[in-house]
Amino acid sequence: MYLHLGKDVSVNTKNIIAILDLESTSVSKHTRDFLKLVEEEGFVRNVSEEIPRTFVLCEINGQSVIYITNISSKALAGRTVR
Repeated sequence: MYLHLGKDVSVNTKNIIAILDLESTSVSKHTRDFLKLVEEEGFVRNVSEEIPRTFVLCEINGQSVIYITNISSKALAGRTVR
C-alpha cells in the first residue's frame, strides 16, 4: 500500500519507520539536532509549501529519507490502517 504525502509524492508503507508530529517531537533537543543533521546531509524532502506539521521517517533502498509534510500525523497514520 502507498501513502500520499503531498506534492505528488507517495511512499510504500513498508518503507515507513515512523510518522511523527513536528510540534510535539521538536520540543526535544535530540529531535531538533537530528532534523538539523539530516537536513544538512541532504536526506530531507519537503513535500509541502504550507506550514510543516509532520515528518515521516523512511528507509528506501537502504537510505534514510525524511519527508516533511503539512498533513497531520494523525491523518497520515489513519490512512495507513485498513
